[in-house]
Amino acid sequence: MIEIDRVSKSYGPYRVLKNCTTSVAKGEVVVVCGPSGSGKSTLIKCVNGLEPFDEGSIRVHGIEVGDPATDLPALRTRVGMVFQNFELFAHLSIIDNLTIAQEKVLLRSRDLARRKAMALLDRVGLADQAAKYPAQLSGGQQQRVAIARALAMDPIAMLFDEPTSALDPEMIAEVLDVMVGLAREGMTMICVTHEMGFARNVASRVIFIDGGEIVEDRPTDAFFSDVSNPRTKSFLGKILNH
Repeated sequence: MIEIDRVSKSYGPYRVLKNCTTSVAKGEVVVVCGPSGSGKSTLIKCVNGLEPFDEGSIRVHGIEVGDPATDLPALRTRVGMVFQNFELFAHLSIIDNLTIAQEKVLLRSRDLARRKAMALLDRVGLADQAAKYPAQLSGGQQQRVAIARALAMDPIAMLFDEPTSALDPEMIAEVLDVMVGLAREGMTMICVTHEMGFARNVASRVIFIDGGEIVEDRPTDAFFSDVSNPRTKSFLGKILNH
């Protein structure tokens, strides 16, 4: 579904990604972790063209992301993205946040878009919040709305960029429950997160990035039980002890 081949990217003299290669099969859930500034978020933003890259190639469902002829807005309708800070439209109601792209991009009728939106809000436990505005919801509720909004476009894959890092513990559980449900339904997912419980329970593989390089790319059980790289061991030792 997603192929990343020798991808590198620089900001001026600073090389933020260095020769990154990995792939994600249909239905796989891959967790990407690593220290702050390691290139995790940049990598997944390259997957749907939100960040250009300098070298290598990325293919999503056979489409070359870096090809100048590729229709990136069309690609992004098929690859859902959930950000750390929700990125909802503050001036639109919750229901309108879910219908606007369906109507404007997918050209769905108002009625069909609303029915789809309400079904998804019900799925994330927020059907009773449809008439409210984002500022009237908690952070966890807003993030669940953001997930529902991405799902409204019928994506073939979902990208999550630290979706729980701005939330308190109770809200984290709300959001992770929705993500676990998606994973169990077979959604292809790349999740940048430090939620190691989620990784243990749901991920097919875990990737550890440090200094822009993929240091580990291993099946989940092996990642937690059999890593030999000292940098990965140090990271896991710190994160699993808190």
